[in-house]
Amino acid sequence: MNITIVAGARPNFMKIAPIIEAIKNKKKDGVHINYRLVHTGQHYDKNLSDAFFEELNIPFPDNNLEVKSGTQAEQTAAIMIGFEKELEQNPCDLVMVVGDVTSTMACTIVAKKANIKVAHVEAGIRSGDMKMPEEINRIVTDSLTDYFFTTSIYANENLMKLGIPKSNIFFVGNVMIDTLRKNETRLKKPALWNDLNLSDKEYLVMTLHRPSNVDEEELLKKLVTQIVTLAKSYPIIFPVHPRTKKLLSGLDLNFNNLHYVNPLGYLEFNYLVKNAFAVLTDSGGITEETTVMNVPCITLRDSTERPETCDIGTNILVGNDPEKIENVFKILLSKSWKQGSIPDLWDGFAAKRIVNHLVDIYKL
Repeated sequence: MNITIVAGARPNFMKIAPIIEAIKNKKKDGVHINYRLVHTGQHYDKNLSDAFFEELNIPFPDNNLEVKSGTQAEQTAAIMIGFEKELEQNPCDLVMVVGDVTSTMACTIVAKKANIKVAHVEAGIRSGDMKMPEEINRIVTDSLTDYFFTTSIYANENLMKLGIPKSNIFFVGNVMIDTLRKNETRLKKPALWNDLNLSDKEYLVMTLHRPSNVDEEELLKKLVTQIVTLAKSYPIIFPVHPRTKKLLSGLDLNFNNLHYVNPLGYLEFNYLVKNAFAVLTDSGGITEETTVMNVPCITLRDSTERPETCDIGTNILVGNDPEKIENVFKILLSKSWKQGSIPDLWDGFAAKRIVNHLVDIYKL
């Protein structure tokens, strides 16, 4: 069996790393299963350097389509053209896509038009917010997918409502957590820890990049100012996304307890998260990691495609509503945050389950 695995952005690589490891282990056991890794180049990220791949023991892609930046339509078209050529030159039995980036959707369409089966890892997640490009990617991908590998019972329910047969839905857990579990003991204290004189559970971590938070200058200014004020004496470590940095540069948001830092590697960033008093974010993946690490998480979004992080985990949604933000800080500073637990099957073995299912499906 030959599988072509698609990655389009940095988080995708963290998700496919444990899957590739599980494939290699099956191969060692004598199972006839091979993979080819294709990077679409959708996100041209300087941090996707050799060090990134070595840090997490991620294999280098067999092919990089080098699509780079552009509008949604330009990227989608370029990915489809490049991936069509890739499949013509390197036929496979299955295309595996992960997550919900543009590459996920575009490569699914190409594979299905070439009569190749598609497996979607993280299938079935939904935010209900059609203003998010990722939501459209999820809907299109799941409308074409053959095998659905899910992270939660919520995702299973979403797919069953669409009429997907239960036999095609495989509840396997969360591959992102496989990577976290594997690297927990390797998390690395960043240099800024000593530079800023940080102490365990005595600082906050913040990340912002969603258009709803960073595109409107006045809103961004009010949001950051309120958070900094409510945080009182707690230092806020703010690794700044390049897109956000550009917007912040003209806003004169200089506070003694707000520390802008460059984006960090996986091991350093998650060291900060694990030891933080709390995390403020508009990212989906970080809410999963904070849930597993039992760190209070304030999500600056009105909706989430990962409701289990709120219902089961440590996450609370506040959007950018000043009243909700103030109320949640009262809970945080009174040290009465809800006690979270870890969702089912977020145990570090999701990738192994995925590959075992493929071995069964293809009778390898």
